[in-house]
Order: sequence, then C-alpha cells, then structure tokens
Amino acid sequence: MSKLYKPQYDASHALIVGIDHYMTASPLSFAVNDANAVAQCLIKQFKFPSNNVHLLRDDEATRPNILKAFLNFANDSISPDDRIVFFFAGHGHTVSERRETGFLVPQDGNPDDLSTLIRWDEFTRNADLIPAKHMLFLMDACYGGLAVNRKWVPEGSKRFLGDLLQRYARQVLAAGKPDQPVSDGGGKRAGHSIFTSHLLDGLEGAAALADGLITGNSVMKYAYEKVGTDEYSQQTPHYGAFEGDGDFVFNPSAVDEIERSHDSSEGTDVLVDTPAPPDSEPPESQSLADTIRTLIPDPAGRIKLDTLVNRVLRAALVELGVNNFPALPGQGGLNEQFALRVRRYDELLVDLETVAVLLAHWGDVNQGHLLAKVLTRMAEAERPQGGVVTWLHLMAYPVVAVMYAGGVAALAAGRYDMLHICLTTQVRWGALRSAPAAPILLPIINEITSIFNGFKALPGLEQKYVPRSEHQLRTLQPIVEDQLFLGLRYEDLFDQFEIMLALVCADLAPPGHTAYWGPPGRFAYLERSLISGIKPFSTFVETVRTQGQSWPGFAAGFFNGSLTRFEEVAQGYAELINTIGPVF
Repeated sequence: MSKLYKPQYDASHALIVGIDHYMTASPLSFAVNDANAVAQCLIKQFKFPSNNVHLLRDDEATRPNILKAFLNFANDSISPDDRIVFFFAGHGHTVSERRETGFLVPQDGNPDDLSTLIRWDEFTRNADLIPAKHMLFLMDACYGGLAVNRKWVPEGSKRFLGDLLQRYARQVLAAGKPDQPVSDGGGKRAGHSIFTSHLLDGLEGAAALADGLITGNSVMKYAYEKVGTDEYSQQTPHYGAFEGDGDFVFNPSAVDEIERSHDSSEGTDVLVDTPAPPDSEPPESQSLADTIRTLIPDPAGRIKLDTLVNRVLRAALVELGVNNFPALPGQGGLNEQFALRVRRYDELLVDLETVAVLLAHWGDVNQGHLLAKVLTRMAEAERPQGGVVTWLHLMAYPVVAVMYAGGVAALAAGRYDMLHICLTTQVRWGALRSAPAAPILLPIINEITSIFNGFKALPGLEQKYVPRSEHQLRTLQPIVEDQLFLGLRYEDLFDQFEIMLALVCADLAPPGHTAYWGPPGRFAYLERSLISGIKPFSTFVETVRTQGQSWPGFAAGFFNGSLTRFEEVAQGYAELINTIGPVF
C-alpha cells in the first residue's frame, strides 16, 4: 500500500558491519576500522542515537546475525517516517551464470559454498518488509547483481526540498564493480580503505550541496568522482536507486535552515540543487524518455513512436481503472483514503506524464494527434455510474495531471499549438456516446473543482489556499525537470499554464454565461498577496497586450484569434480575482 510521508524523520537507525577476521575467506585489515568510523560519524555528525546504531564486528557478523539484525527493522519499532543506513565493510562475491548474482561474505561465509553467503537481493527483497521511507546501503565491497536506476537529472537542476523527504527511496552505493579489486587500505585516511576515506570526507561536508544539505545522491556523486579518480584506486563505485525517487537526507536540520533562509511564508516549496553524476557513467538501458526523444525527430520512427505511446497508454489505463480505484467505500477515514488515492495516482502517472512532456515540447505538428489521443482515451475511459461521489470526481485527476504536464512543457517551448491540444481537445467525458463532445478542459475541471477541499488532506497542504494547485506544482516538477532542465523557470511556466487554463475555461463557457470563471490557481493567490510582490496574472496579460495580435496564442486558435476577445476575458477574470477573497 502507498504510504504518506511527513517532510521530516521520526527516528534514525543504522546497521554497521565490519569484518577483518574470516573463518574461511582471506583476512582484511581495516574493515572494522571503517565500520567504527562510519558508526561514529552517524552518531556525532548526524545525531543518530547510539542505541539505534547496531554494530556487528568480526565474529559477531555471522550470516544469521546479519540477517536477524536487518530483519529486525521490519518490526513495529520502525515507523514509516524513519531512515535507515546499512553499511558493510568486508568481502563481496559475484557469480556469473545466466546473469550476475552478487553476494556479501559474512564472517562464517565460504565463497566456495554459496549457501553460506548472503545474496544481495535478499536485502532488496526484504527491504519491502521495512516501513521506513528511506534506506541507504553503503557497501565497501565489490560484487555484481546491483540492478539500479540512474534516472539522474542534469547537473545544476532543481528539486523541491519537500520532495526529498516525502518520497520513498531505496538507494545503494557500492565501492566497486564485480571485476575490480577493492582496496582494503591505501586510503587518504590512515587505517581506512580508499572508498571509506572518501565516503567519510563526503559525510563530513565535502559532499554538501550549495545550501549545506548532504543527501544520498550528493554523497554517491562525490564518492563516484573521488574514488574513481584517486591515484591509488583501481575501482569505480556503482550506485543508484533500486526503488523510489526520494532522497536520503543526512542532515535534516539543514532543511529547516534552508526554509528559513528562503522566506516560505507564501506557502511555496523551496527549490534546491540536485547533483547529477558524470556523463561517463552510461545508463543501464535506454529509458522510455530516451526512446521517445530518439523517435520524435525520425520520420522513419513514426510507426514505432505511435506503437510505443499506445503501449504506455494502454498499460496506464489498466492500472488507473476501476479495479484499482473502485468508487466503493473503503477502510479508514475519507481524508486518509483520499490522500492515498492521490499518491497512488501520482505513482502510476509518471510514464504518461513523461510522454506528454516530450510530445508537447518536441513533437511536430504531425505528432500532435498522439498527445490528443492520450488525453482523449484517458477522458473517455469507462467509469462507474454510481459510488462514492468523491471517488467519482477524483477520477478526473489523472487527466488533469497529464494535461498539466503537456501544458507546462508546451509553454516551455513556446508551442501554443500543443497547448491548444492540451486544453481544447474534444472529448465525450466518461465514454457516454450520447453525450455531446466538449473541450476536455470543461468536464475535468468541473469534476476536480468539486472536490477542492479534498486536497487539503495531503501532507503539508492543510493550510494552503490552493491545495490542488500546490500539489500539482510539486509532483509535476521532477518529471518536467528530468526532461527539460528548467530550474527556476519552472514555477513561472506553471503559473502561466494555470493562467491560460483559467482564461480558456472562462472563454469556453457555454453561451448565456456572463461570469468569467476559471479555476484560480496559485497565480491568483500570488496576484492578491501583499507580501510576495509577484503578480503573475498582471504580468501575463501585459505581455499579451504588448505583443498584440502577434502573440502566438492567437495563431494557435485561442480566444478566436482575437486580441479584443482576450482583453474582454482577461478583464472579466481580473474582476473575479479581486472578488474571490483570501481563501479560494
């Protein structure tokens, strides 16, 4: 089941293993020193309670003891908002048959007898039993079978600070690859290995980001660079995430300092730098995004691109269907159920949002039909005719999320033709053939607006004026940033999209409606704020007025191609902003 996480840690735990003296395997010299040093660093540098740091050294570090200590994290004493570090210094072992399989060698292990070793995937599988949201594995050993994800963002990009702590993460950093000798000594710190020497430097501040934050990703990047270029090293660390897209934070106190230094009284999350590894480390295989980027500019790839988008769309529709999101009452309180459903939707939408971002930003005029197809099929998917009203309304959320993804990406490229597809594609909402087709914007916004207050059930949004808008700002940002590297420009583009959404909604109101209404996003709150000094709506309107009839939105078909109509709608909506009050 999906969990909801707080932007903080409740408790910190560690299992530290160091083995010099093996029963069968060759001895090491400094593994216990490395284990002791890492344990002390966690306790002194990062305030891990000493009674929560479990040390297993030499004859304590047997196979049963290691597995028992690890599985103890699966008990009731660990909460979902805890963090766990697992450090191992000792021998690793790799067996290559059909594929590489990695093992850790416990003190009583014999590399010639695999039954005495611990498979790496025992840890990854058993990690599913552990409720802690963040686990970081630091392995001063080399072995194969590390299946990790390297969906790194470009160097210098930004991520929302809250996301680091509120997203699930299972990360790993190993000292070397299976065919490389890992040094037991020779580190820049006397009595320590090369890997642990650089690891300790990173933990003690060398891996800190510009804001002083030390994260799992920043430590992995630092160790990768330093160990790989150390003059005495013959090893290259292996690293990544094997599940989740959050990030382990070593010094969460820095989070409070960063938030204080960025006046967050306006209710906006703080953007921080996210490190990325060197380009010399290629991805394990071509990602969905890489494949789409390859196919979009290739005329010969038209059919392959169509097939790929269909496959992603079909798979998503199955996962997003009523079998996984029934409209029936569930267990627990309505707010808790609401938050869990939204979190689950977000997890399942990543691929579709990635498709929308890339098509809207890079697709040519002949590929716009694929973006329209994604939105149409989502909007016209079968929905139950009865059930809990809130769940029926919430079924519009996936369409809204994909619309936002494509819309922000389209604006980033100045592609008003793609934005027009995102906002005005004609659909029959809910697969009712008898229903007249209407611009997609109208039915889904009506559905999602009717459950406005539900989004206040999400962690950190309880006091937000526009909780759905703030949630979509944060959840969409990593996906857009992964593909487009927008940095601080992202928030401006997000606000511009919501302004266009609101104005187009007002423009498309059925005949006879005199009120100019569209969903007031965070731009409306900022427009009325006396503190921020940011006026996104006024700035946008003034930009269109300055460009006049040459504004590209008119050529794309917005506002009947008329500056006069835009002025009429914008003026009517400005009056709405001034009358809706401080709480939207």
